[in-house]
Amino acid sequence: MNKSELIEAMADAAGLSKADAGRALDGFVGSITKALKKGDTVSLVGFGTFSVKKRAARTGRNPRTGETIKIKASKNPAFKAGKALKDAVN
Repeated sequence: MNKSELIEAMADAAGLSKADAGRALDGFVGSITKALKKGDTVSLVGFGTFSVKKRAARTGRNPRTGETIKIKASKNPAFKAGKALKDAVN
């Protein structure tokens, strides 16, 4: 399912126009992004939790040359599915 298909499904389920559903989805994604930028976690009971995971600096290898390179520390978004979502999928 891509973004336009998700917007269409949201519009049908909530009885909204596609434009309203699109704005709602953009607002949802924007709110989660803003919270993660601040370092907060976003928990949706039964669905899952969005959080930021920190990765330490490490050394790696350039696969083309075999040369050792330094990889900087970074922050990566993560999602952990909730029990209800896991149960629905299984």
